[in-house]
Amino acid sequence: MRAWTIGVVAGLVLVGALAADLQPQEQAGQLMFDPLKGNCFSCHKMILGVFSGNIAPLFRDLQKRFPHRADLYAKIYDPTVLTPLTVMPPFGRNQILSEQEINLIVDYLYTQ
Repeated sequence: MRAWTIGVVAGLVLVGALAADLQPQEQAGQLMFDPLKGNCFSCHKMILGVFSGNIAPLFRDLQKRFPHRADLYAKIYDPTVLTPLTVMPPFGRNQILSEQEINLIVDYLYTQ
């Protein structure tokens, strides 16, 4: 195994071990960065982000774009329902994220 791979795996194990002690907003952030879960910032722009993506919209003013919380939840759960050719994975339908994890992310995104 390459050294950087070992470092990433060790980091994910450490983050996973600490997850129980995190506040909901911190848990959402962890999910959004985790390459095995949300990995949102590989595509989405991040405010003041150094390692953010450039193929999906910035996470800002999502309450305006999705006035109904259920619409944002549905977008994360299965974006192919409204946009069949999207490259965004259906996180809920494919069981990448649980309902609780999607709700944490939605709550977090509504604060941005």
